[in-house]
Amino acid sequence: MPAVVISGKEVASEIRQELKKKVEELKGKDIHPGLGVILVGEDPASVSYVTSKAKGCEEIGIHEETIRLQADASEEEVLNLIEKMNNDKKFSGILVQLPLPKHIDEEKIVNAITPEKDVDGFHPVNQGLLLRGEKCPLPCTAHGAQQMLMRSGNDPAGKHVVICGRSNIVGKPLAAMLMQKKEGANATVTVVHTGTKDAAQYTRQADILVAAMGKPQAITADMVKDGAVVIDVGVNRIEDSTKKKGFRLVGDVDYDPISEKASYITPVPGGVGPMTVTMLLYNTVESAELIAKK
Repeated sequence: MPAVVISGKEVASEIRQELKKKVEELKGKDIHPGLGVILVGEDPASVSYVTSKAKGCEEIGIHEETIRLQADASEEEVLNLIEKMNNDKKFSGILVQLPLPKHIDEEKIVNAITPEKDVDGFHPVNQGLLLRGEKCPLPCTAHGAQQMLMRSGNDPAGKHVVICGRSNIVGKPLAAMLMQKKEGANATVTVVHTGTKDAAQYTRQADILVAAMGKPQAITADMVKDGAVVIDVGVNRIEDSTKKKGFRLVGDVDYDPISEKASYITPVPGGVGPMTVTMLLYNTVESAELIAKK
């Protein structure tokens, strides 16, 4: 039997409806979530991503401001702008769109955002809190994958989760999240990566397999056990002359044959992708509520 498809669009829509109600409730208490976005340069992918964030904010009633800087803007300009946003009460969340031009130190920029307004969940303070299992903004893509598991009835508790990839954006934070002794976690977690010898021996043991390597169709059907839940985080372009743009998007798993073996699977596009912006909105609302309680 073909796998059940976990639609990121449907899960994201469900969460946004919940957020919209929460924003209305917060505004009734005179708490107004707001997102400040800094975009340096005109990278097409970054511009598209920032635009989708702005639309998401409008959809659920969050105040949003995007400040655009030229690609040759200095590091000092960006840092000064972050400092102003840190001290501006109308912003409960701050996001600097990555990647930044090469002359700007990304680590220095991320570290300049006050941790409670770090809605990307990249600040080292928040990464430390995550590892300790304490309240903090969670990295959006990793949190989105966790939500898709829970909302599709695939609670990770007691399951063996194998994560392919160890990035700071997905692999590491998701491993930290799923090993916690709390709801939506409590899993046994294995992380495989480029240094792993014979990764397939581990992926074939997975009750839940998460592919986050950034390598097209790297996970093949023989690497997946029957009935596994497969979460595909990858988004890759491969050439396809039958398409108008000359390419198509694929994930990190070989979708068609694996969908015949898995019990649940996420598609690409339309899987984890739509969840990333939604969880950013979630973090912005959560941050507004936490800041108001201080």
